[in-house]
Amino acid sequence: MYQTQEIGENAKVFRAELLERAARFRSSAEDPTRNLQSCPSLVLNADYTPLSYYPLSLWPWQTAIKAIFLDRVDVIETYDREVHSPNLDMKIPSVIALKQYVKPSEFPAFTRFNVFLRDRFSCQFCGDQHNLTFDHVVPRRLGGKTTWENIATACAPCNMKKGGRTPKQAGMQLYAEPIRPTHWQLQQHGKQFPPNYLHETWRDWLYWDIELEA
Repeated sequence: MYQTQEIGENAKVFRAELLERAARFRSSAEDPTRNLQSCPSLVLNADYTPLSYYPLSLWPWQTAIKAIFLDRVDVIETYDREVHSPNLDMKIPSVIALKQYVKPSEFPAFTRFNVFLRDRFSCQFCGDQHNLTFDHVVPRRLGGKTTWENIATACAPCNMKKGGRTPKQAGMQLYAEPIRPTHWQLQQHGKQFPPNYLHETWRDWLYWDIELEA
């Protein structure tokens, strides 16, 4: 019980450190000298929520500007950086919103990354967040399949310790039974692990559902 509480506290500290790093928004005063390749646009759905949290929905500035001219998006925020042509001076968009709502798929793709995200980048046996791999809960030699419901994130030491046995046979316990997550569930997990780079104009659109401080 104590070990579980300690692991939980360590995970909270880890997430807090990620959030602290992510909160270091680049100042808009640096925008005029910003390299164009460092000016991605945060893409919001028509309901003004990000198309994706993790990975964050970003378009290169060229794609964003093309979408503007095709009248597919609205410009919400801009960088101070401009692009020029013989007939046009235009600020590069930093936040854009689709004019037509895109319904997200109910279930995400079954990938190694999404398995890690579902399990919050933690070993499901000990809570470690290093040397991660994945484990067949029911080993393949016993008929276990490579599916959402039979794959769990595991650190290399736990994976080796478990070997070709079931958790019960190895005397190991999973923190949670693996499930097939919905798109919404992964989005919620993704909010806990923001990218290391955020522009200040993205702030209101990424954290719109976090309780404001008085």
